[in-house]
Order: sequence, then C-alpha cells, then structure tokens
Amino acid sequence: MKSFRTEIENPIVEKDILELDRKIQLFKEGKIDEERFRSLRLARGVYGQRQFGVQMIRIKLPYGKVTSEQLYRIAAVSDEYSRGRLHITTRQDIQIHHVSLDRTPELWAQLEKDDITLREACGNAVRNITASETAGIDRAEPFDVSPYADATFKFFLRNPICQEMGRKFKMSFSGTDDDTAISFIHDLGFIAKIKTENGVAKKGFKVLLGGGLGSQPRHADVIYDFLEEDILIPTIEGVLRIFDRFGERSKRAKARLKFLVKDIGVAAFLELVADEIQTLEFQTVQIDTAAFEQPITFQELGIPAVKIANEDAFQKWKETNVIKQKQEGLFAIGIKVHLGDFYTPKARLLADLVKKYAANEIRLTLRQNILIRHIREELIPFFYVELKKLGFANAGYNSTADITACPGTDTCNLGISSSTGIAVVLEKVLEEEYPYYLNNREIAIKISGCMNACGQHNMAHIGFQGMSIKAGNLQVPALQVLIGGGILGDGKGRFSDKLVKVPSKRGPDALRILLNDIEQNQQKEETFLAYYDRQGKIYFYDLLKGLSDTTNLVPSDFIDWGHSENYVKAIGVGECAGVVIDLIATLLFESEEKITSAEEALKENQFSDSIYYAYTAFVNTAKALLIAEDIKTNTQAGIITSFQEHFVASNKIKLAGSFEDLVYQMKDENPTEAFAKKYLMDATLFYKQIDAHRKSTVSYV
Repeated sequence: MKSFRTEIENPIVEKDILELDRKIQLFKEGKIDEERFRSLRLARGVYGQRQFGVQMIRIKLPYGKVTSEQLYRIAAVSDEYSRGRLHITTRQDIQIHHVSLDRTPELWAQLEKDDITLREACGNAVRNITASETAGIDRAEPFDVSPYADATFKFFLRNPICQEMGRKFKMSFSGTDDDTAISFIHDLGFIAKIKTENGVAKKGFKVLLGGGLGSQPRHADVIYDFLEEDILIPTIEGVLRIFDRFGERSKRAKARLKFLVKDIGVAAFLELVADEIQTLEFQTVQIDTAAFEQPITFQELGIPAVKIANEDAFQKWKETNVIKQKQEGLFAIGIKVHLGDFYTPKARLLADLVKKYAANEIRLTLRQNILIRHIREELIPFFYVELKKLGFANAGYNSTADITACPGTDTCNLGISSSTGIAVVLEKVLEEEYPYYLNNREIAIKISGCMNACGQHNMAHIGFQGMSIKAGNLQVPALQVLIGGGILGDGKGRFSDKLVKVPSKRGPDALRILLNDIEQNQQKEETFLAYYDRQGKIYFYDLLKGLSDTTNLVPSDFIDWGHSENYVKAIGVGECAGVVIDLIATLLFESEEKITSAEEALKENQFSDSIYYAYTAFVNTAKALLIAEDIKTNTQAGIITSFQEHFVASNKIKLAGSFEDLVYQMKDENPTEAFAKKYLMDATLFYKQIDAHRKSTVSYV
C-alpha cells in the first residue's frame, strides 16, 4: 500500500483524509465491497461522474462564504487535479469535475490548508448549510444569520448522529421575510425574527420542517413561529436524532424526512423531538457572534482612476447588479455567472480584486452567482471596469435572464436531457428578443436535467425538467414545462404545475409563447403568479399543447442541445442520496469501527458523542443478524423492536433484559462519563456476543 503524507496540522482532519486514502486502497484490492465504499467516499465529497473513471469533487462552503485565500486555493487545486473549471451549485458549493479517485485524498489535503472541507458534501449526511447571500449586509434583516449558519455547520460536521442517515438532510437560514434561502423546500428552514418581551428584544427564528423538492415536492410545515437562538442547536440535534432513528432506510424513494413527517404527523414528530432534547448533553447552546461583528477593513485605501467607455452600459449594470448595504457608504456587487461555471484564471484575478479593494470575502449564491461585499461607493466604477475585463460585468444579476440550471447530462449520471444546453439557448432568446427582462426579478426560470430538481425547476415561476419521449423506435430529448411556482415570503411558497412535454428543440418556442402571452394579456401591476392563477392551468396548457405534437418532427429534433449526434437516453446509477444495501459482514465491521470511535470520543471527554457511537454499534450489530434472517430493517426503531421480537423473545439470543431497554438506556440517562463508559461496555459485549453467534451458525460469504 502506498504511503501518503497530508501535512495537515489538525489531527482529526488528517485522520479523516488518511482514512479515505486507506479505504481507496482497500477497495482497489477488493477488500471493501463497492456499495460500502460508495457510501464512504460520498460522505467525503467524492461523487461518481457520468464519465467512466473520474469523480466529481464537491467542496463544502457553508453559507457560500469564500475568502480570497480560499478562492486561490480552490483554483490551484482545480488546475492541479482537474481542468481548471469551477462550478457553483444551487447549494452554494463549488464542484470540480474529472478528478482521478486516487488523487482525491491529496486534493482534500491541499484544500484543508485554507480550512476548506469536502466532508459530508455528499451522501446521507447534513449537507451544506445555505443562507441568504446578503446576510450581514441586508438593510431589511433583523440580524445577521451568518454566525448561526456557521455554528450549525461546525456543530454537526463529523457529528456521530448524522454520518449514516437514511438520506441527506438540508438546512437553510433566511435573513429576512423575503425568504431568499427558500426555507419551505428544506428539511429544516430558519427565518430570522426578533421578538420583544417586556421591552427586551430577543433573537430567534421561525422554523419550518419537512420540506423538499424531487419527484414529490412537499411544502415544509411551520413548527415554531419563534424559536429562541440558544435552543437552535439542541432543536436541530433532536430532529436529526429522530430522523436517524425512525427514518426509512430500505426504500430510497421514501427515505427523506418529509415522508416521515407526513407518515406520523407533525405533532407526533415534535413530541418525539421534545423527549429527545431532554436526553441531550446541552439543553441550550449559546452562539458566539463576535467574529461576525468586527469592523470592516480594507487593504488598499486608494481610488484607482478609470474611464467608463460606455456610460449607458455602466448605468444599466448599476441598476441590476449593485446593491446598497446596511453599512453606510458600502455596496455589494452581484456577478452573473453563466450557468455557474467559471475558470481558474478569472477566479485568481477576482480573488486579487476582493483582497485588495473589498473586504476579502465573496458569497456564492443559490442562483449560482457571486456576490462581492463591502465595496466603497467611490470604487464602483473601478470594479465595473475590472469585472468587465473578466467578462463578469453582464447586467441582469438575479433577473429573469439569469437562468439557473444543474449540470444535467454534461456530468451527472441521472441526467436525462441537456439542461445546460437549453439554458444557453434560452438566455440567448432573452438577451436578443426580450432585453427588458434583464431588469425583471418577478419571473425566475430554472432547469433540471431530471426529476431530482437540483436546478429547483419545480418551485420556479417557469421551470423545465429534462425528459425523453418516444417517436416510433427512436427517443427524442424532451422538456417538461412547469409554471406557477415561487417564493411568497415568510416561509410560504408554491410549487409549479406540470403542463406539457415538448421536444427539447421546441423549448425556446415554449418560452416565447409564454412571454408573448404575458405581455399581451397581463393586467397593469398584476404579478406573474396572479396572472397565472387568473388564467388557470388549462389556459396555459392550451397555449403550449401544439408544441407537444410528435407527428411533425424534423431530424434536428432527435439531437439534443449541445450535441451533434442523435440522442440516446442513458441514465446511470444516481448517487445523490448515497443509499446503499449493506452486507452482513460490512455491518459487523462497521460496528467495530463505531465501538472504536466511541472509545476515542470517551478519551476526549466527548461523552454524548461516545454514547451515540455506541448506540449506532448496537443498531448495526442487530441489523446484521436481522438481514441474515431476511427480516425488514427499514428504520432504526424498527430494527430494535424486531431484534427483540425475533431473537431475544425467542431465546435465540440471551440478554439480561429486553434489547429495547438495553439500547434505550441512552434516552433515560444523562450523558455522564460514568454512563458513557457503561453504555460502551454494554455495546462491546453485545457486539462480541452477536459476532460469536453469527460465526457459530452461518459462514460468511
């Protein structure tokens, strides 16, 4: 096995990277099965690509904050290990494509030198914590949500309760009632609120639970109108523990939190959470906001002289791309990043600008753009000139002409038809035929290459979903057209209605028909959504249905956007959720690892973590025996009940009491050192008993 040096000072991070390197070698030697290895690499941000033999690396950037040093580092890594292209996602991450699996540990080690992680960027874990990109500068915000998003990210990174859940878990923090972080589509969404009691203003959050997109979108439920800031972290931990214990694990399509909440009801779910919070080590967690309240400083105080060549273009850009901050005399500049893709030479030059003339920080946005913060008013012309040199001064930031699209068939295994290809064409239609939409923020257009909605198409005003349709014996790339979704504010939103499937090459005509109709028939000051509701779904279906006719196809209809040959539908194995079917031997091996992790946490006086590692060892061990008997293991709670019924009650396995009482000690005991030691010993003895039983009855395959 090759040796590998990380040169990382943080021992926890170094161990994580070395473990990935070791598991890659074991996988190549055939000592770890493919499914288990997939789960492990996904939890470390390494995602299989549509192209054979290369990986997509997802870099986890909480609430989209990036310093110039971090941007330099990401650019260097992309040049060294990939092709110099950076892709901004709708979760404020950056993705790097076409990376060799062997080199992923080295890549990760390089990123960590500037405090950048891959950990839990993919897989069944807490994904990147998103937030309003204007958090901290928004004139309407009650307070800056950035430190709360930051604290949530740090508290749950590598936290044992959310390492191997049934599915991914997404959270967002919105700074104002405009809800720009889209709380209603998240597993947990938070909107900043101030509540005044007896003349004292308190910070807190409106909390939404159980939202999601995908093939079955669900609007999140409001569970608290006001949750005080110091119980934010315990509430999240309680929700995660209940999801981990009761969430579906066998049926991928039903494994998200939204299905659990729907099945048992919000009230019953919150009762479980309330009981769980009582068992936590910390009932309250104070969040330190001091680091986000420091004075804004600038490296360069001079004002470089510039000449504006086209004053009209400059003024149009200012109208659409420049935002006044709550800090007196400071502004933010939005950069419209075409499809979220930009390249390392531009990234470095942008980092130079931000470091010297702003406050050394950008925020990546949920619409795949970049927001530069803290720019003095007198520097706005200079930034325009410099950004124009980089191709970053296109007007229309966050406008209708600023289309959101996932990578689709470019790199994703699940892509059905090209999302980036049609996005390019639609943006061109808007630019050339409807230029006034550069200043329109009322209509958002979003595109996904499949039903999983990474491009958030099914909550857009106008959405397109990649599909295929049959024409004789041939497949035609197609788009499902959706209309009527959007953010309503303060936690309210709506999902789009599916209207009609059209060949992809007719996508531009679909957009033209919709925009022309709106211009002709929309009443003065009537919003797009109000107009859609007034006319109704059938009206818009009738407008578009002629485009769905497949009896008059021409040869070009069989070729997808951005391609030169006839379309072939090719869908691989999706890894968005990282769901795996565990083998018995792998489960028992995992139990050993959990027990080791519990021992290490105990040595570090992390008693709550140790207890949870021991708990998962109990569950994994019991699950191994249940799988051997072909007994359902859909949820952790079900595993515990089924093991008692099938093995303990039948005396196949002899315990001093019931298995439920043995495992659920963690719910009744405080997370003290004494209990952590006892619980770990119980888990260890149980594992040894089950391992011995298994070896005496069945041979491993």
